[in-house]
Amino acid sequence: MDRENQSLTRHLFTPRHILHAMWLALYRLNPVALMMNPVMFIVWMGAVIVTVLTVYELIFPHSYPRHAHDIFFSMSLMIWLWITLWFANFSEALAEERGRAQAIALRGTRREILAKRIKSVDDVTSPELVLAENLKKGDLILIEPGDVIAADAEVIDGVASVDESAVTGESAPVIREPGGPNSAIVGGTRVLSDRLIARINVEPGDSFLDKMISMVDGARRRRTPNEVALTIMLIAMTVILLLSCATLVPFSLYASEMASRGAPVRVITVVAFLVCVVPTTIAGLLSTIGVAGMSRMLKANVIAMSGRAIEAAGDVDVLLLDKTGTITVGNREAIAFVPLQGVTVAELAAAAAAASIADETPEGYSITRLAKERYNVQIDINSFKGAKFVAFSAQTRMSGLDLGDRSIRKGAMSAISAWLRQKGMALPKEAEQKAISMGRRGATPLIVAENGRVLGIVELKDVIKTGIRQRFNQLRSMGIRTVMLTGDNRYTAAAMAAEAGLDDYVGEATPEDKLRIIRRYQAEGKLVAMTGDGTNDAPALAKADVAVAMGNGTQAAKEAGNMIDLDSSPTKLLDIIDIGKQMLLTRGALTTFSVSNDIAKYFSIIPAAFATTYPELSVLNVMHLSSPESAVLSTVIFNALIILLLIPVAIRGVHYKASSPIRLLRRNVVVYGFGGLIVPFVLIKAIDMALAYLGIF
Repeated sequence: MDRENQSLTRHLFTPRHILHAMWLALYRLNPVALMMNPVMFIVWMGAVIVTVLTVYELIFPHSYPRHAHDIFFSMSLMIWLWITLWFANFSEALAEERGRAQAIALRGTRREILAKRIKSVDDVTSPELVLAENLKKGDLILIEPGDVIAADAEVIDGVASVDESAVTGESAPVIREPGGPNSAIVGGTRVLSDRLIARINVEPGDSFLDKMISMVDGARRRRTPNEVALTIMLIAMTVILLLSCATLVPFSLYASEMASRGAPVRVITVVAFLVCVVPTTIAGLLSTIGVAGMSRMLKANVIAMSGRAIEAAGDVDVLLLDKTGTITVGNREAIAFVPLQGVTVAELAAAAAAASIADETPEGYSITRLAKERYNVQIDINSFKGAKFVAFSAQTRMSGLDLGDRSIRKGAMSAISAWLRQKGMALPKEAEQKAISMGRRGATPLIVAENGRVLGIVELKDVIKTGIRQRFNQLRSMGIRTVMLTGDNRYTAAAMAAEAGLDDYVGEATPEDKLRIIRRYQAEGKLVAMTGDGTNDAPALAKADVAVAMGNGTQAAKEAGNMIDLDSSPTKLLDIIDIGKQMLLTRGALTTFSVSNDIAKYFSIIPAAFATTYPELSVLNVMHLSSPESAVLSTVIFNALIILLLIPVAIRGVHYKASSPIRLLRRNVVVYGFGGLIVPFVLIKAIDMALAYLGIF
């Protein structure tokens, strides 16, 4: 992730982006734009007051006697207060410029595209050319090699290689075909070979591309609940400090008269003090952090429907995971045929292969392949003419065929047991014991039976992904509970969960089970995240706090989720959590740094403003700043520059490593709390020395 963030930062800081962001930051100096950020609006008001007073002193120099260096001091404060505002605007503008650049690139793929609309699958000889924007949901389109896909659609005929790099950023082409998870195609992508017939499945203006453009456009980003809460806190702090500073001038006048010494504090000095002690740093960077978080999410090929979803990802307590493709490498493979007593391995392999003819799943193909390669079982489809095939489905959980008086079935133990009971028979104890033993080892047993007689078991094995156990240990250390949901029997699920290092599992899970589990955890006050790609996942996705729908999933799943993974990688949920936590950590770190900064500012401005009236306050001048004017100006300059220096941190994000909340908090306090105390002392003193060296004050 760090490498991607560095790449993001390098790509962002191009001359064109910087120049446009500088102009946008200048435009946003108008009060209407700044009213959206109350803290910075207070800074704007302070800059206006100092500007008015400075101009008044220039126009009427004799109305209130001042030395030349006093005029220069006022002008310097005025300039640096406006620079502070400009830097704060520049921070957000630079982050939004990144989003606009992405949006422009995406709009380039949504140019005027002509689609070949057809009336039916059988009538492709004379397609009607129409603009993509005129297509409606349900229209059939013909897509030939080199054609740009006009809109989001579902393949209903043909198999083709599709280049999706324009949308997903992945250079490798993908195969799209009817049915299953690979039937979804995205508008703006291009067919490389063969042809497809697809049905449009979205209304105009509601495509993937439209959603991506609206989400990456930073100007449309809404504030998240945490941002709103932090903004309220910053406003409260600003109001308290504003009321406090409002009493400083009359208090100084009174104290000066009573002590008959020194001069009362100047209004512009009080304004400078207010601008420095209000939380200008985090107020100027808050929106930048949010915009950059959404940009990093898009960099990971994930469309977040709202900033709220990204924040929720950072606060997830429970992670619901599918087994296949997330915890395991992929589909299960048949590794052995285990016959029952009195049955040969060759007999079992032949029956299993025959029962797999109608099983088009990868597991079914692996059974046929194992029977052929290891036992030379040749399946001649002509020998099964007239057979009634039973296709595998998630509901029946078995496949097979009926040919004359021969009936073969292969499937899960519960499904075969039910089939045997219909025939007045029962599953043999030997088969049940071997299946349970196999499941406890982490394998998946499939029972094979012919004419009511159980022949044996096919052993399927999952391969745990490398490093997945360590990843779950990291999540556990962060306080996140991992739960595997799988359709496997409970024995296999238990063994797989133990091998992968999961906290819990649910075997033979149904869509109703998923919804029930989510509701149970949410009732306990937990935030739940899950992934899904099918229509049966839609209810659970709609209920989950962080719901990641696969890009190649059904339209129902995409509409139910609040994030869409364009790579369709179930493991992406782990990366999404990292991005969400990094955004929250960045916000917390910079808030801590900003508040800590204010302590040093008290030690620089308070002695400068009141030491002439109360010489005892000189003891607070621990930095030994050269003069009161230099102390105030050095603090104001630091207050502006620190925003500029922290822009890369806000955009790139604070370095994040999976750890417990206590460790993260401790690191936050040590690095950004104490760092926020030390840095201003060093830099303010350095600026003061530079001003003294130049002879300015």
